[in-house]
Amino acid sequence: MLEAVEVEPGRTLDDYASYAHLAFAVQDLRAEASTLVPAMAKRRVWMVSSTSRGGGVAEMLPRKVALLRELGLSVEWIVITPEEPEFFALTKKIHNLIHGSGVALLTAGEHALYESVSQRIADALAPRLGEDDVVVVHDPQPAGMGAILERRMPSLVTVWRCHIGHEVTTPETEVAWQLLEPYVTTYDHAVFSATQYIPPFLAGKSSVITPAIDPLTPKNRPLSAHHLAGILCNSALMREHGPVLRAPFAQPAQRLRRDGVFVRADDEEEIGILFRPIVTQISRWDRLKGWAPLLDGFALLKRHRHRIRGLDALGRRRLELVRLVLAGPDPASIQDDPEATEVLDELTNRYLALEPELQADVAIISLPMASSYENALMVNALQHCATIVVQNSLREGFGLTVTEAMYKRNAVLGSNAFGLRQQIRDQLDGRLHPAPEDPRVIAEVLIEMLGDARARDRWARSAQRRVHEEFLIFGQLRKWLRLLARAKGGTVLQRPPDALPPGV
Repeated sequence: MLEAVEVEPGRTLDDYASYAHLAFAVQDLRAEASTLVPAMAKRRVWMVSSTSRGGGVAEMLPRKVALLRELGLSVEWIVITPEEPEFFALTKKIHNLIHGSGVALLTAGEHALYESVSQRIADALAPRLGEDDVVVVHDPQPAGMGAILERRMPSLVTVWRCHIGHEVTTPETEVAWQLLEPYVTTYDHAVFSATQYIPPFLAGKSSVITPAIDPLTPKNRPLSAHHLAGILCNSALMREHGPVLRAPFAQPAQRLRRDGVFVRADDEEEIGILFRPIVTQISRWDRLKGWAPLLDGFALLKRHRHRIRGLDALGRRRLELVRLVLAGPDPASIQDDPEATEVLDELTNRYLALEPELQADVAIISLPMASSYENALMVNALQHCATIVVQNSLREGFGLTVTEAMYKRNAVLGSNAFGLRQQIRDQLDGRLHPAPEDPRVIAEVLIEMLGDARARDRWARSAQRRVHEEFLIFGQLRKWLRLLARAKGGTVLQRPPDALPPGV
């Protein structure tokens, strides 16, 4: 029922501080930790999530755990592994409902399944816990477990970290919160990514901590020209045009072929990723990511490119050469997302229905997850090579794929999903469009962005600065230290200074 995740120490704070643009952020984090960590010297912090691979939570936790340990905290990471396959199907349904999507119904049997699995997970974790430990539970999947532990061990400090949400109340969100309310109200404190995501029954005991990225992970660190080309060749995203220093990755990226089969990405024609304008979206295979409308919008752009007025010769050449890359993790590797295979199959069928000349300009890529390190390098390389990084989400709790692209000084296009609006300021850090399900709107904004190189560069520079100021891991860790330091002496967690008051 439980799996302990080993976390490598990785880069130290001294490593970060050796970069001029990160030195002051590290200095501020260390100064705050020096006053807050001693209060937690005898406590152990347990991070509990539903998977260690794929998705923003699984990507943020390794560095968060490693750096909290370096700062002096005792931290463990546990992943739940329920035996019932239908449990993750249920929690995916809850996930969609919290985003305001799906059928607004959870049956008595589904309530019972959630309770029974939560009980068994709690039984498995309880013997490992000290009475005054802190348990931080991430998202709905293990939320029931944390509540059960809180009732059994009153001196235990429990925090529920919800990474998803919807800014308005709908029949769908109400159904999800009806199931979760008896559990999450038991926690000492809750943490959300935005004020608007906090349900009324958690007002007064909730804080806002936005997600953040680690600037030196394999996914985000700078890549030299030689390193970038090597990653593309090693992963089969590009053919070798000369000797490459390192050996090929254990598993290559897979590209959808025109007969509906996934093969090595360089098996037939190259994507042209270093030579052509590239529009890229990288996400989990989830309907809420807006894959199908993005594909349809790109197809419209290509079909009607000759009718577009006001373009010079370079602009027309750019629309002629531009290609779309849609990339996501191998769906078989994502334990807590049973819909992924179905969504990728639907996208495959949509691709196969395109005209052959359009199929040549679209690359649907499955990225292997056998090595999280190699997977991260592939994502980094794809983002580095993009002319525009898109996140066409119908709903988005935050959207770290956008944060990553902004940090790399990409031009970004997001939908008006609330989590993306938290990051991208339209016409300042990139573009936002209001219709993620309307291919025509998507095509129009892509044409506008592709046709204005100066604006793309201006938006990209502003986006990179915004991430430096708001969305790096050092500021996030400072907020977590403040919150955790108030769990002292086995007492109930008190509302930290930046928590939201009742009624908000």
